Amino acid sequence: MNHILEAPFVREMCHITANMYRMGWDERNGGNISWILEETAVTQYLDPNEVLRTLPLSFDASALAGRYLIVTGTGRYFRNVERCPQENMGVIRIAQDGRSYDILWGFEHGGKPTSELPTHLMNHIARLRVDPQHRIVMHCHPANILAMTYVHDLDDRAFTKTLWRMSTECIVVFPEGISVLPWMVCGTNEIGEATAEKIRSTRIVLWAAHGIFGAGRDMDEVFGLIETVEKAAEIYMKIGGREIRQSITDAELAALCKEFGLTPREGYLDL
Repeated sequence: MNHILEAPFVREMCHITANMYRMGWDERNGGNISWILEETAVTQYLDPNEVLRTLPLSFDASALAGRYLIVTGTGRYFRNVERCPQENMGVIRIAQDGRSYDILWGFEHGGKPTSELPTHLMNHIARLRVDPQHRIVMHCHPANILAMTYVHDLDDRAFTKTLWRMSTECIVVFPEGISVLPWMVCGTNEIGEATAEKIRSTRIVLWAAHGIFGAGRDMDEVFGLIETVEKAAEIYMKIGGREIRQSITDAELAALCKEFGLTPREGYLDL
């Protein structure tokens, strides 16, 4: 059997967590990632019958029964994942009844998956219902989008249109817009359920005064999506309070969508 540290999914998690830390998105132990893996990818490196520990879940995740995921650990620093993957993340499998999960690798020395695991699982379930190719959930704390939630109206439509107008590529990258939640206690089923409700229609949900929850089919999609949102927020925060002499109009945003064969979120453009 191949060595697990050589698995493409382990190496990609090491690479992406290191990148996110360098971007300043995941200070200390802030942020978490989960990735749904194909069984055939896992069994090249792990024996699915060798279960290290079984831990309970606080909700019914039976929609993911039998699914394998690689997940970052609770209380773990992204800066350390690349150096010591087996302590800072692990591979889990959701039980058939959806009420527990098996740890198959990682989380050494008594570690566990992120405290946001229920939120991750709820949002995987929600996204899979609208996109069967969905695989990634990524949570991080980029400074500019976080700052923007303090000074901007938290209405989904208003927030989306501001971001769309900050850069030509924004409506192309996220034509469905973004969603926003008011501040909520993190790590609870309540924030997981509220996020899952929003994430059915947008791949980005902002948690006010907290950060971003993003979803997609692969690491590049989600990282690039968050990167684009954060860049737009940076532009907004730099020009905030100044007189705006020109901006991308709704007609111009519609022209962009037409050129790229995209459909913007219904009712968001005034045409």
